[in-house]
Formats: sequence, structure tokens, C-alpha cells
Amino acid sequence: MTATKLMLVDDHSIVRDGIRLLLEQAEGLEIIDEANDGEEALDKLKSHHSERVEGAANGKSNTLPDMVLMDISLPGMSGIQTTQVISRLYKGVRVLMLSMHNNEDYILRSVEAGAYGYILKDSSSDEMIKAIRTIAGGEKYYSSPVASIILSGYMQQLKKGDKHSRAERQSKLSNKEKEILQFLVDGMSSREIAEKLQLSVRTVDNHRANMMRRLQVRNAAELVRMAVEDKLI
Repeated sequence: MTATKLMLVDDHSIVRDGIRLLLEQAEGLEIIDEANDGEEALDKLKSHHSERVEGAANGKSNTLPDMVLMDISLPGMSGIQTTQVISRLYKGVRVLMLSMHNNEDYILRSVEAGAYGYILKDSSSDEMIKAIRTIAGGEKYYSSPVASIILSGYMQQLKKGDKHSRAERQSKLSNKEKEILQFLVDGMSSREIAEKLQLSVRTVDNHRANMMRRLQVRNAAELVRMAVEDKLI
């Protein structure tokens, strides 16, 4: 089995030493480099990439790490900023974020930056190894509290999207159309609405057809259901 090659990025040498000691005892994991900060990590990745290109020409093995274990709080360029650059420049290198912060902003920004995983530094050694192996297998990994925060953030985005969509649909209706739509929801026919508003039946039908076209529904029943469910009136 080919070992998963790792790079450790943390500005505390004692933390790197502890992680190295832990991972060196795990089968199938190999730490090939370390860095104190984001700039050094990018410099070393660039060097590894050059070695890989030269090695490929000479039939040698790949020296680029498969994964970077990235501290989120780094001096200078943050772990999130460094992850953004790695995700853009090195498609085959995956980042596992290590953090003391169980913070929604940090977590969601890490995900947006391209991190394949996010675990807390107080996670167990078993969980860290599980996270590395899961990501090495092509899947993403987030510890339980982190996954809950990501799900909560995703649901909030959906709600914001629903509100935006609803407001957009409402903006497509004139005041007269909203008035007619209310009567349709109340179960009135085109003739009854025409009499109520002193319009011709044809005018009411034209308004209804225009609403159906702009809201992209196929019939009056769908129009009424959308009006009720999306609170368009």
C-alpha cells in the first residue's frame, strides 16, 4: 500500500512534534515536510512541485504531499488564505484544517476556501487518523460539532435564498395582479373577479395568463398553490 504523504503546517514546533509523533505510529502515513507558516508552506509546495516535474522526467516518484494538515491561525498569511492558494494551484493536494476554534465563521470560510476537512485540535488521535484516511480516500471529513455548524450554515443560506426568490417573484406582480391573485386564492372565478373589480372577464383572464407566464407555472391550480406556499399576497 502506498503511504499517504503529509505536510504539517503550524507555527508551534511543539505542536508539530506532537502530531508527528502521533502520526508516525500510524500505518500508511508519512510526513515528508513541515512549515512554520503559510508563506513557507507555499514555498515548500512549489519546491516539491518542481521536484515532481523533474522526477517524472527521470522516472522518479512523486514528492508532492497528498495532504496538508493546516493550522488555521498562522502568523502573516492565515491558514484559510493559504488553503485558498493551495486549492487553486495544487489540485491534487488536499487540506485538513486543524483548529482550536469551534467557530461558524472560521469553519464556513475554510470550507469555501477548499478545505477537505476541519477537525478541532482537542480531537482524539483516532479521529485525526480517521480524518486523514477519509480525505485520502477522496471524501471530506468534519468532526461532529463542525458538521452540525456547516449544516446549520447551509440551512441558513437556503432560507436566505428562499426569501430572495420569494421577493423576486413578488416583484414580478403588479398591484392589480396581486389583487386578482388574492381573489383566485379565495376561490372566485374570473367572472366573479371581473364583476368585483369592474373589469371584463377577458382582462382578468389576461392578467391570470401573464402571472402564470412570469411565475412559470402551468395552470391556475399551480398559481394558487405558489401564492399560498410562497406568501405572494
